[in-house]
Parts: sequence; C-alpha cells; structure tokens
Amino acid sequence: MYKKVDTNLNFVEREKETVQFWKDNNIFEKSMENRKEGPTYTFYDGPPTANGKPHIGHVLTRVIKDMIPRYQTMKGNMVPRKAGWDTHGLPVEIEVEKLLGINGKDQIENYGLEPFITKCKESVWKYKGMWEDFSGTVGFWADMNDPYVTYHDDFIESEWWALKEIWNKKLLYKGFKIVPYCPRCGTPLSSQEVAQGYKTVK
Repeated sequence: MYKKVDTNLNFVEREKETVQFWKDNNIFEKSMENRKEGPTYTFYDGPPTANGKPHIGHVLTRVIKDMIPRYQTMKGNMVPRKAGWDTHGLPVEIEVEKLLGINGKDQIENYGLEPFITKCKESVWKYKGMWEDFSGTVGFWADMNDPYVTYHDDFIESEWWALKEIWNKKLLYKGFKIVPYCPRCGTPLSSQEVAQGYKTVK
C-alpha cells in the first residue's frame, strides 16, 4: 500500500495521483457509507455562483469548508455534504445585462422578465465544470452529482416554509436599518456586493 517516499517529489503529480486514487476507490462515498449510523453533524456551506470563475481566494474558503466536515467525519459523525449552486443575485443579473448590452431595471423590463430570467438561468452554469475541477484539485469533498440549486422550486419553497415558520413563532418583525442601495438596480446591496468596488459618488 505504501511506497517509499522519493526525495525528488513532484507535488502536483502526487496530488493528481491522490485525487485519482480517491475517485477510483470511491473514498468519499465510502467515508459517508461507513458513518451512516453515526450521529449527524450538519455543516451549512454557502454555495458558489457558477457564473464566476474560481480564483485564488476561493482556495482558502474551499479548504476551510472541507476541513470541518472532514474532521467531524474522522470523529465518527455522519456529515451530509450536499454541494450547492447559488443561482440568484446581482452578479448573475449584471453578467446577463452585459451579455445583452442592456443596463438597468427599465431596460430589463423592456427586454422582458421571462426571457431575462431564462438568460440568467443559462448564464449561471457558465463555469460549472471549472468549479468542479477546481473543487477536486483542492480536495474538496461534496456530492456534486445531486446538488441543491437555489432557483429550483423545491429550494425556493423550503425558504418560504422556513419564513412561514418564523412568522408563526412571532419571530418576524418590521424594522428599519440603513443599508447600501443601488439606484441603477433599484435594490439594496449586500456587504459582499459593496466590497466588489462600489464607491460613493455625487
């Protein structure tokens, strides 16, 4: 099973061999199967948007998001690792606006909401293969064959259900807070979107 360690190591090749060994022997699947009777440890992973390329900053997040489930798995816990794709939000809409040569809410409405949504659904898968290769290269284990997709009805309906449960428990309230706002898009911005280079202008 173990080979003598050569002093002239080609680390890239060794990483590829390890990934291939995992694939050939279904190591990820076996790690799940061997712990199916163990206590469940749930780890929620914020999914990437597949219409943007993975970059060096994603290496750190992918590795950290893999370390915690892997550690809990080694402790004997059953850690469901369902991959997901974030298919909503401004990055998707802006990408499609550029593709269509339109700009802003009015032009989207003139183009037509349904055709625009269809284009967004197509655009969101642009770099899916690249993300899957990248995830494998950094050793990120997740079930990529049956991912959750945020534009699928079952996902949206589960969000509605959770919101209704929060409402039923009287935990939802109306409040006011100051948030960054984009007048072009006609929508509030998340802190992540603001960090993408938005600046205050007169």
